[in-house]
Amino acid sequence: LFERTTRKIVLTDAGELVYQQDLKALGATNELHTLLDDLMNLPTGSIKIGIPPLIGTLFFPTIAQTFGRQHPEVSLELIELGTKRIEQLIEEGLVDVGIVVLPADSAKFQSYPFINENFMLYTSKDHPLAKKEWVKLVELKDEHFILFNRDFALHHLIIEQCQNSGFNPIIAYESSQWDLIAELVSAQLGITLLPKSIYEKVDKNKIKMVELQNPPIWNLGIITRKDSYQSFAVRSLIQFLT
Repeated sequence: LFERTTRKIVLTDAGELVYQQDLKALGATNELHTLLDDLMNLPTGSIKIGIPPLIGTLFFPTIAQTFGRQHPEVSLELIELGTKRIEQLIEEGLVDVGIVVLPADSAKFQSYPFINENFMLYTSKDHPLAKKEWVKLVELKDEHFILFNRDFALHHLIIEQCQNSGFNPIIAYESSQWDLIAELVSAQLGITLLPKSIYEKVDKNKIKMVELQNPPIWNLGIITRKDSYQSFAVRSLIQFLT
């Protein structure tokens, strides 16, 4: 590679060839550092985010709009299913991030806090309970409940809370859609328990929201598969949500 003399060292033809190729290699290495720095600061890619329909209705439009404005190179693919199914898909690596009702299995998932909210009683405007300022959960023991179906954590949460108050709820209807549940309530076919914020989405001319004494808490969290690699895009989304 080198021609050595008593006064200087010069490159041979082979040395010149190696030198030019090394310059290209070093340039590529430096470019790699630049690209990685850009990726950390401007994440790219697609994120599959699992959200139960009720949570999606309340929060996903704001998430998509604001996060999309901050990270235009990242696309969000919404998967709307119940908490139990979302947990299964995250465990299988088919969904990147979920917003679910906690608690989640700490042996399988890494959890991050998102929001806590009280449950409220929702009745038709003409229901006798609609005239009350607040009710105890035990007062609902003879009412017909309209609940999310068994794929949803809210189904099991409400039943558990009723049992803790000394009764098993009478379940008249089950659905996977919150708006259908609201329609059944407005048609005087039963009552339901839903988070307070959903009241902004229902027809207030037909449905009344009544406060519960010692209400169940809607504890939402962000989950990812434990000990799995998180892309820069996923990390950015988690940071944004928390």
